[in-house]
Amino acid sequence: MKELAGRLTALDPDAGAAVQVISYFDRLAETRAGLEALVRGAAVLAGCAARLVEAERRVRVRVEPDGSRDDTGTDIPPDPDWPCAPLEPGGAPVLWLERTASRPSVVDAVILERAAGAIRLVLERTRGRAPASPAEDPALVETLLDATAPEPTRLHAARRLGVDATDPAVRVRALAAPDGRPRIVAAGPTEAELPAGRLGVGPAVPVLELARSWAAARTALRFTAEGTAQDPGPRVVYADELGGIALLAELVAPGAEPPPDVRAVEAAAAAVPGLLATLHAVATTASQRAAAAEINVHHSTLQDRLTQAEHLLGWPLRTPQGRLRLQLALTMRHLARP
Repeated sequence: MKELAGRLTALDPDAGAAVQVISYFDRLAETRAGLEALVRGAAVLAGCAARLVEAERRVRVRVEPDGSRDDTGTDIPPDPDWPCAPLEPGGAPVLWLERTASRPSVVDAVILERAAGAIRLVLERTRGRAPASPAEDPALVETLLDATAPEPTRLHAARRLGVDATDPAVRVRALAAPDGRPRIVAAGPTEAELPAGRLGVGPAVPVLELARSWAAARTALRFTAEGTAQDPGPRVVYADELGGIALLAELVAPGAEPPPDVRAVEAAAAAVPGLLATLHAVATTASQRAAAAEINVHHSTLQDRLTQAEHLLGWPLRTPQGRLRLQLALTMRHLARP
């Protein structure tokens, strides 16, 4: 992409700049950047203030060209001559570049189009409906989790959410769920108080360090399972209980070709119905008798299943090394999910 941009710039500076803009917003979308980061990108690239106002979802973000956030004046209607873009073709404008131009430049048009497209994805992911109150507003939660947001902005979001960010004794955790919508809870929730379903729980941190807890929660989510016979494993995983196992998340890319041991587990599971539950019980219980009790079979039946599994997998399961290898294979199976 850089080489293409360089060649185009030599022929047509606007075309080269447009390619760079496309690459920039693609990278932000791939890293699941938040609304403020996307509006900041538009402002910095355009060299003027950028404004996002989505009234239905109560989202108002304005960023100066130097990258600082300043929502002042977002309740005042924008100048009709400002370049703007809707979220959907034919929709009302929601994103503006705050400068008057007789005709928007090609680069401005690309900035608006790419930024609006990325913003639409974030809104669909995190804001399916307008919040009933500030405490339910995902925009405030996302701002609080954004490490690039100025501290006064995050403090303001915390106040709106009813979280005391000035008390050093207050600790909170970020929660990550498969729907991508971040949540914040007090430091010591019981599992019964957590939302239902798969969940990654970040470490307890001071309010202004929630970005770190959110990153860890998203990693922890990758270690979770549905808790069914087809996908056995924990539905809730705490990041601060993973220890060095969390390093596996950096080695196994989601959606990439699974490691050989994971492919062996998948092949064995396809050949023998219910085998995944047996393998999970063997990998997570203290003894084979405990594993047999876990899946409600006789000890001799478990031995027969292990013999069959060892033949299919190609390594022993009744040695410490073989059991560790099984544990790693089952863990990497979760991490390899798209």
